[in-house]
Amino acid sequence: MMKAVRCHKFAALGADGKILKKFDPLRSVLKLDQVPRPQLKKENSVLIATCYAGIQYPDALQAQGLYQIRPPLPYIPGLDCTGVVLESSTPKFLVGDRVMATTTNHGGTGALAEYVYVSEQQTWKIPDHIHLSECANLGRNFFAGYHSLKTVGDIKEGSLVLVDGASGGVGMATIELAKAMGAKVIAGVSTDEKKALPLSVGADRVFCYGRDRASYRKFKKQVINACGELGHEAGVDCVVDVVQGDLFEDALVSCVKPLGKICLVGFTAGQKPIRPGILLVKEICVVGSIWGRWAKDNPKQHRANVEEMIRYLDIGAIKPRVNRVIPLPDFADAFEVFEGANGKGNTVICISEDKTIRSRL
Repeated sequence: MMKAVRCHKFAALGADGKILKKFDPLRSVLKLDQVPRPQLKKENSVLIATCYAGIQYPDALQAQGLYQIRPPLPYIPGLDCTGVVLESSTPKFLVGDRVMATTTNHGGTGALAEYVYVSEQQTWKIPDHIHLSECANLGRNFFAGYHSLKTVGDIKEGSLVLVDGASGGVGMATIELAKAMGAKVIAGVSTDEKKALPLSVGADRVFCYGRDRASYRKFKKQVINACGELGHEAGVDCVVDVVQGDLFEDALVSCVKPLGKICLVGFTAGQKPIRPGILLVKEICVVGSIWGRWAKDNPKQHRANVEEMIRYLDIGAIKPRVNRVIPLPDFADAFEVFEGANGKGNTVICISEDKTIRSRL
């Protein structure tokens, strides 16, 4: 048997499947249970003794029943985990290897447990000098950012990228990756207090877009002026948008150069209709950016992308950070960070401490 966090009810849905006027607290639908330990069932797979599991906004959204993937109940949350290989049926990984894994074969669930069973295709070795906690959100954050920049946005050295929600996990990861690729970055945050975070990872400019339409328009003017200062008078080449809402039409579409792209990664400000006439006049392309489906259809390219990110990590070009480490018994605190829209940076749950390297945390 093993300990695992399980979601027993979707917090935002009633018994009839309809959205509730008042959501149940996530703490009330998530429980730390004893469940059977997974077995190594197939060839080319590993069983990982989990050290850390990453939790981000999509995990909270999924537990509310509002994410695009709604797993059967009860389910174990979590896309990302790091740990040590306990058993292996592949020559690519040996018992004792320090690894990170994503549970994409299980619909992006199952990582928040003492043991995780995954295929070799979803597993990568971690450089010895990197603390395992620092890699526990690579999938949710860096995979999403890299897919948007490279696969969808076609970003190259010298490109200009606009990132909103830039103090969050995906936003900060996207900034780091864009800088590692040689691009320039304008970052947007919702409050002035959040500006320091994107600056700390290399953003060239940081502006506050606030939470109302007047501030959105001010943000638009600031970004357009910055484009000129950074040598891109026509506008940014690509927007990585995790916010959507009214910010999309009130500001973002006016910041993109003709034939540039907006990569839709999320909608933390809610979903608003996108008017095709605006896109036509602005001559811009809007693309939904979900790396999971693409990775499944293009496994070799996806693996190469992740290996490139790990190379960036190894040489220090990107430096994933941990803003809060929460012990497994207090797991609900991690979900409440995002339930309350306070999700700055990275949150990980410690299931078993990384004893393979002296902690730097």
